[in-house]
Amino acid sequence: MNIQVQSYPNMENIYSIVLEDGNSNLATVNLTPNKTVYGERLVEIQGQEFRLWDPYKSKLAAAILKGLSNIPIKFGDYVLYLGAASGTTVSHVSDIVGTRGHVYAVDFSPRSLRELVSNLSSRINVFPILADARSPWSYRLLVEKVDVIYCDIAQLEQARILIKNINTFLKVHGTALLAIKSRSIDSTKEPKVVFKEEVKVLKQEGLNIKAMIPLEPYDRDHMMVLVEK
Repeated sequence: MNIQVQSYPNMENIYSIVLEDGNSNLATVNLTPNKTVYGERLVEIQGQEFRLWDPYKSKLAAAILKGLSNIPIKFGDYVLYLGAASGTTVSHVSDIVGTRGHVYAVDFSPRSLRELVSNLSSRINVFPILADARSPWSYRLLVEKVDVIYCDIAQLEQARILIKNINTFLKVHGTALLAIKSRSIDSTKEPKVVFKEEVKVLKQEGLNIKAMIPLEPYDRDHMMVLVEK
């Protein structure tokens, strides 16, 4: 069976690739050809190199496969990424926004940021920032107004941290994605209770909840929430 590729429905710069075994995989066009970030497979089709996008290593990929029908990240967008870690999902966001976009990659762990810099040093649209997402004023001079905020942090009060960054950086009518990690907020409560409480905080701030996507089986006790300012 030949390898087939097509644009993923309602997504910009995201593709579905059917491999030789007949299985379908998410993918993005590699902004830095011949280079991988986390050991992902590279596939060349009609002169373009695609990177397969592993939903077990990326909550954004998991959310798409679980039914997130239209992610807000597009070519040329400016994205503030909170909780960048070693750069797995950041790298695919970098592919999507392309050379005209920016990805401000924030993480408070020096070790994680060193790994990110090592993994993504050739990506000219990624700007690593060592900072704590709880204190957006500490990096306000480094980040322009953004189209999208992506928040994937293992801290308490994840919704309130996102709100602080929305109020500081998000453009009018901008959108945000919050990967709620229930066990990082309160391991004594049922995840569905934690999800409800965090979403309530977002609603109280006047944010419009556009989608709520549980991420199992790719990530247990996680939910992706899409909100609009």
